[in-house]
Amino acid sequence: MPNLRLTRRAVDEIPHPASGQVFYRDTTLTGFGLRVGKQSKVYYAEGQVNRQTRRVTIGRADVFAAEITRKRAMALLAEMAEGHDPNAEKRKEAVAKVTLADAFDSFFIARPQLSPHTVLNYTRTAKLYLKAWRKKPINEITRQMVLKRHQELSAEIGKTTANNVMRHLRSVYNFAAATRCEFPPNRVQILTQARAWHREQRQQTVVTALDLPIWWKAVMAEPDYARDFLLMALFTGMRRGELMALRWDNVDLIARTLHLPKTKNGDPLNLPLSGFLVDLLTERKRQPGESAFVFPGPGKQGHLMETKKFLLRVSAGSGVSFTLHDLRRTFITIAESLDVPYYALKRLLNHRANGDVTGGYIVVNVERLRGPVELVAADTGVGQCQAVTPLTQRFLGTAARCLSASYSPSSTPTPHQPQTDASLSVWTRR
Repeated sequence: MPNLRLTRRAVDEIPHPASGQVFYRDTTLTGFGLRVGKQSKVYYAEGQVNRQTRRVTIGRADVFAAEITRKRAMALLAEMAEGHDPNAEKRKEAVAKVTLADAFDSFFIARPQLSPHTVLNYTRTAKLYLKAWRKKPINEITRQMVLKRHQELSAEIGKTTANNVMRHLRSVYNFAAATRCEFPPNRVQILTQARAWHREQRQQTVVTALDLPIWWKAVMAEPDYARDFLLMALFTGMRRGELMALRWDNVDLIARTLHLPKTKNGDPLNLPLSGFLVDLLTERKRQPGESAFVFPGPGKQGHLMETKKFLLRVSAGSGVSFTLHDLRRTFITIAESLDVPYYALKRLLNHRANGDVTGGYIVVNVERLRGPVELVAADTGVGQCQAVTPLTQRFLGTAARCLSASYSPSSTPTPHQPQTDASLSVWTRR
């Protein structure tokens, strides 16, 4: 490194390098120097803090005079000699300016691949459940604040929502801490240390064999868009968002398949269509009006968005309380009762076989899944329903006998264990 007395004239005469940087050390004050790049000249102070070298930027040479920056360098070198790290202080000041709203915004910018549903959930957490903290610096959120808010949400909204809100906060905080060095430990850790997370039980509700006939009859009384939507949900096990946004471009009625380019876990999914669904979709295709979506809607999205109203109508008309995810569970429960192989079940639901080495070697294609899909369509029957239209007659012609089985809330055997006792299964055959 070149050594010279740093004065205004000497600094002005130093040429810019063609590439890289050149460091010039001052001959009158050890630790004071000038960093010269292709386009800029910057003063700095360099010293030892706890036996580690620290270099602190002071200012641009075209803004500050050499004598002024030399005095600032003397002050910085004195702080470093006492063990204070000026760079650490700057980082702490920067962290103090990061609000919770800033952290959520940065999280979304860095992860453009997040699904709209995920972004909506995180946004709801920030703007609704953590609204009082949005303008607060994130490092000022304390462990006790997190614990107290979790308890409040549990009492006001529900235990599952309270857990989800804190999971979102933990994820955003971890991201902010990863991009900045001076963040304190994640405040949400207190919920683990205090064992305050609520235990969440997986839902086990399905449309039972006894309820299915009256449920089916109520569905058939609905307008065609609601009827077809519910039947598609029952006979494919698709998630609500995937079904609402299903496009005709992704439906091949000749090959009898549908393609989901993006699903909840990010993996594309190809599913076979049973004859039942080919008939249903063919009828929908013949309807007047042009839309890119199988289930069009009036909103700016262009597809169906609101399902709550017709779900409530069907529940009221049949006396069967259910959710769309209950139909997904019903679909896969019927498939399991028909002895569909475990890996085919996972593929039908588009669940990954994480940690399963054997599953990683198995390639389950569309045709491999066609048999199970046809089994469910052919063996899901509602013989007690009164068909009121030719389309209903056609649907009921594909109905199944396995749903005439009894329903038991007892536990289901693990996929790797053979079912030796019919009473161990949720769905049992007669």
